[in-house]
Amino acid sequence: MMWYILIGLSLSLACVAGLQFFYMLYLERISDERKKRISELERHSKQLTRRLSEAERQIANQNEILETMFDEYEEEEIWADVIEDR
Repeated sequence: MMWYILIGLSLSLACVAGLQFFYMLYLERISDERKKRISELERHSKQLTRRLSEAERQIANQNEILETMFDEYEEEEIWADVIEDR
C-alpha cells in the first residue's frame, strides 16, 4: 500500500514538473514575440521620426518662401505709397 502512495506521489510531482517546464516554454515564446514586437515598434518609431523631421524641414522651407513672398509684396506696397506721395 505504501508503494502505491509513493508511486502516485512521484507521478504527481513529475506531472507538476512537466507542467512547469511547458509553462516556461510558453513564457519564453511570449517573451520572444514581445521582443520582436518591440523591435518592430522601434523601427516604426524611427521611420515616423524621420518623416516628422522631413515634414518640419518642408514646413520651414515653405515658411521661408512665404516670408520672401510677403516681404516682396510689402515692399511693392511701400513703393506704391512713395509714388503716390510724389
